Amino acid sequence: MSKDDVMALLADAGALVTESHIVYTSGRHGSAYINKDALYVHTEATSKVCEMMAGSYDADSVDVVAGPTIGGVVLSQWVAYHLTRKRKSGETLAVYAEEEGAERNRLFKRGYDNHIRGKNVVIVEDVVTTGGSVAKVVEAVKALGGNILGASILCNRGGVGPEAMGGVKLNALTNVTLDSYAEDECPLCKEGVPINTAVGKGKAYLAARA
Repeated sequence: MSKDDVMALLADAGALVTESHIVYTSGRHGSAYINKDALYVHTEATSKVCEMMAGSYDADSVDVVAGPTIGGVVLSQWVAYHLTRKRKSGETLAVYAEEEGAERNRLFKRGYDNHIRGKNVVIVEDVVTTGGSVAKVVEAVKALGGNILGASILCNRGGVGPEAMGGVKLNALTNVTLDSYAEDECPLCKEGVPINTAVGKGKAYLAARA
């Protein structure tokens, strides 16, 4: 499956939002959005994407797949599933790291830390804009003595390089550059285009301004 095939799959799942007015997590504004949550309700499409993400690795060398909450939970399960199917023996496990504290660092709870120590780990994430979430999962894995084989990304929409994610090897299915603007420079705001409150941070943005 090529990059174009992945984009077509996302479009068919209703995961591509265009010609809209989006407020991104970063606070910047833009006209397009990749709504990964619209993908996750389609199990076959999600499975296909995760099979591709798993294909970047030697299945027998991956002990654990780890992702940040929330999207990384779904991806870690499916990527681990496909890696397990390709193994000669044994099982690849799936875990996730949750946010902790005011600095929103990532932490493996629920006994998941016991599956990281001394293991070969692949990190997964859906859409990367700055690489911040992945970098914090990298820190959490390294703090437990895990060996990171790489990070598999569904969509790198910020042109983010490995240096922003702890220097780990980066495997992205798609690289999409979406124009974004600071609020005071946003042409959509100046044109009075209504903010989309169904995806992104538009609802919270408007609530904060009310």
